[in-house]
Amino acid sequence: MEEVKIALLGGGTVGSAFYALVQERLEDFQALGYAPKFLGVLVRDRAKPRPIPEELLRTEPPDLLQADVVVEAMGGVKTPLALVLPALEAGIPLITANKALLAEAWEALRPYAEEGLIYHEASVMAGTPALSFLETLRGSRLLELHGILNGTTLYILQEMEKGRTYGEALLEAQRLGYAEADPTLDVEGIDAAHKLTLLARLLVDPGFPFSEVQTQGVTRLTPEALQRAQGQGERVRLVASLYGEGGRWRAAVAPRRLPQDHPLARAQGNILWVRAHPLGEVYVTGPGAGGGATASGLLGDLFRFLSGHLGHLPAPAPTPPLAEGSPLPKVE
Repeated sequence: MEEVKIALLGGGTVGSAFYALVQERLEDFQALGYAPKFLGVLVRDRAKPRPIPEELLRTEPPDLLQADVVVEAMGGVKTPLALVLPALEAGIPLITANKALLAEAWEALRPYAEEGLIYHEASVMAGTPALSFLETLRGSRLLELHGILNGTTLYILQEMEKGRTYGEALLEAQRLGYAEADPTLDVEGIDAAHKLTLLARLLVDPGFPFSEVQTQGVTRLTPEALQRAQGQGERVRLVASLYGEGGRWRAAVAPRRLPQDHPLARAQGNILWVRAHPLGEVYVTGPGAGGGATASGLLGDLFRFLSGHLGHLPAPAPTPPLAEGSPLPKVE
């Protein structure tokens, strides 16, 4: 049995769920011929209760250069980037759920992604296989992509359809733990824009810049606007869109009006809907957040690595759109 040494950066909700899931799946590791060993788990506070043995907890990172693989579940950009870059430079693969890191620090990370050293299925739609889904679509040419990629705003809009104001719906989302104390990344569309950037790089342009995603959140929506849409047989959702315009790819996140029978309007969780040639229309839907769901995506990538598969490779080169298009109608 070969030992696989794991350095885990982050022991919060996702990191703790990942550690627990590894313990649950030891037989699957053994079937692949591996025995997982955690070198340490980086945390801010060792005294905080968590399902990880105390002797593994570190307030300083373990020696990542001794690891076979680094799993990053910290969040943020600058701190994790400084930690993982030396490991990547040494050829040690990274498994991460951190969409902000990948979206905003791509210039530094892209060479390692192109070597197949970065696995990030959990960075978009948690454990729902969004990236694997799109990799399969490389047999077709993308015409347009639309997705609901943020569960917090989906919940807020569903509550507003019942008559709650934006402020009331946000407070309830925070009470239930769906929204952070500072909800800016979610409600202003930044979280969805991070994820859309990763999808654009995977499919159409390996250098697609995060700064080119036009972003509008949900903070200005009213219950009246949503109920008016319902009266016209539509629903309003925060939609991330990638489409051709002016001979180039455009990316936008904004509230859109959707026919009530559209897959995006019917979805109760995150969803990615694609139209491609010659495949046609196809979509995948499932949970887009949560400790267990995200940990399952991280574990799936660990099994991918141990099975000898490369990480998620970006598109080999920029490809022009096959057709002109436009996003779904915006909410005025």
